[in-house]
Amino acid sequence: MNLSITHHSLYTYDQRVQLNPHKLFLKPLQRDNLKLDQYSIKIHPKPLGMNERFSLEGNPYFQVWFQGFTKTLEIAVDLKLEVASFNPFGFLIEPGFLQSIRPLDIPSFHYEDSERLLLLPYLQHEADELLLSFARKHFSDSNPVIFLLALAADIYTHWEHLIREEEDVWDPTYTFNEKRGSCRDLSWMMIHVLRSVGLAARYVSGYAFNPELDEGNELHAWVEAYVPGAGWIGVDPNLGLLTDEHYIPLACSNHPGRTMPVYGTVGGDREVSSSLQAKVTITLL
Repeated sequence: MNLSITHHSLYTYDQRVQLNPHKLFLKPLQRDNLKLDQYSIKIHPKPLGMNERFSLEGNPYFQVWFQGFTKTLEIAVDLKLEVASFNPFGFLIEPGFLQSIRPLDIPSFHYEDSERLLLLPYLQHEADELLLSFARKHFSDSNPVIFLLALAADIYTHWEHLIREEEDVWDPTYTFNEKRGSCRDLSWMMIHVLRSVGLAARYVSGYAFNPELDEGNELHAWVEAYVPGAGWIGVDPNLGLLTDEHYIPLACSNHPGRTMPVYGTVGGDREVSSSLQAKVTITLL
């Protein structure tokens, strides 16, 4: 399928501010099923300088810097993508990893030392008996894909999905107890559930396209879990499914704060408050 995506962001400040250097994570990640045909980004006020870089975790971003003062920052992205379908179950898991899984007594996943060293940031979590018990409830099979789907289905069924305009992410335990949350909150909670039993997981921010909706295609968050042989497997606890070609990632990280589409600070004469208006439109061509 061919998609046209426009993403408009307008930051308004309560006083004239000086924009410090910003990072813009607004370009789709490279994937075999994605082909970026056209891409443009317009920024006002016009930056003094701009270049494209890659973050520590391999996410492309635009580094921009400014001069002068302004009361607004406006960013408009327009892109066209060719998106090929793919089978989210099309992989083979390394037998050694399957054999290392302990589904009974104390369930846990185990990576080889060389992999575990690289995965440490994606395994960090605060010990929480509630999240661990929730993981144990679904850890009845040595197949990690069945485990992922069981967790995602439970969250989709029993947690209320909210639309929250705030940019913060709720604490995983708070989301668990509230039985509700935004896509960001539910994904961050699931990540900590996975990490509690030793399955490396990361947070993904991007676009989600539902061809059955005229509206409601917007910035979205989901989860990726690392399984040797399969690599990073995408799963969406907001729908209870593995991710497919309808998900277009912009940034992946061990923490949600490192995937914000626009990241930067401002300077002014006093404490600055701001508001954000954002709109994403995805059209099937």
